[in-house]
Amino acid sequence: MSSAPNSERVRAIDWLRGIAVLFMVQCHALVLLTPELRQSKTTKYLLMIDGLVAPSFLFAAGFALAMLLVRSAASGKRSERLGRNLRRALQVLGVATLVNWMWFPLFREPKWLVRLDILHCVGLSLLLVLPVAAWLASRPRVLRGVALALALIVFFLSPLGEAAQGPWAYVLNKSTGAVFPLLPWLGFTWLGAYAGAVAGEQGRAGLVRALVFLVGLGFAGWMAAEPLRDMYPEHRFFVTNPSNAAERWMWVSLLLLGLMELERRTASTGEPSRVRRFVETFGTSSMSAYFFHEALLYFHIFGFSFEKVWGGRSGWGQYTLLTVALIGLTYGLCVGLDAARNVVRRAGRFLVETLRGGFGEKIARSE
Repeated sequence: MSSAPNSERVRAIDWLRGIAVLFMVQCHALVLLTPELRQSKTTKYLLMIDGLVAPSFLFAAGFALAMLLVRSAASGKRSERLGRNLRRALQVLGVATLVNWMWFPLFREPKWLVRLDILHCVGLSLLLVLPVAAWLASRPRVLRGVALALALIVFFLSPLGEAAQGPWAYVLNKSTGAVFPLLPWLGFTWLGAYAGAVAGEQGRAGLVRALVFLVGLGFAGWMAAEPLRDMYPEHRFFVTNPSNAAERWMWVSLLLLGLMELERRTASTGEPSRVRRFVETFGTSSMSAYFFHEALLYFHIFGFSFEKVWGGRSGWGQYTLLTVALIGLTYGLCVGLDAARNVVRRAGRFLVETLRGGFGEKIARSE
């Protein structure tokens, strides 16, 4: 794989996010299956694959943040990028709160505001990584070392975080109902920041080497499951143990390597295929896709939702058809939202230019 200019978009990351969105919808749609099928071996196998969805999102978030900050620092635009990244993190937290409002009575029970789901975890992780990445963006070698070290520290502290109580428990473990607490999930964002810092400085060739390193490190951690289990007091191994995290980042890194090779092979082709455009739409609109599919699945719109009508009643055939329909509707809503945003942007630019032109004419006449 040849090195590409550092300003080039790494579409493999968009594809990773897009694939993660598809498996996320498939995973959440499992509520449509009958209770018996949700306990089947097929479902358990699907859930094993679905276990890579959250690490993929968090890795991609950290990757994009660090890579763009490193590139912006090199071109003297770090402050501008810092502001955009901060706004993005706050947007993620805003949508996360909106999703919790759809599910829970926030006004009667404000405690649900601090229930961490995947979007909360992504938003908080970005806010924690952002200051360090912005500070060290002009020194990418230091940034990647710090990011890797912090990732490993988070993973190795995660089993101990299960004992946290009081206010810290809301963000560090699942004891208060958090679905995605910061431990161990913040570690995947730091790993993404490590890879993003390498890509921002060294391009694709450096990113490939970084991913190969992560694969090797993840494999070593995966193979060390027994000693890593025995290092800690009793804990939920498949949630917080460093070995489990290592296996997950190994598979995510392998998948990203494969997508980078696919991107290299298709770089010289003409128009992107429909499949590529489909996946890239989800990859570049992952937050919208999350909101829309959750709304379709659970939120009662004129008394209808997928879960209300078909929840717990579907066999595999009906589940497959409904999942395809859910993905299709989510895709359509994402495309529609993007189109609406483009219309608003064009209208805004036209309005600004018109007002500027009219103001300039008035000044010319007065002179």
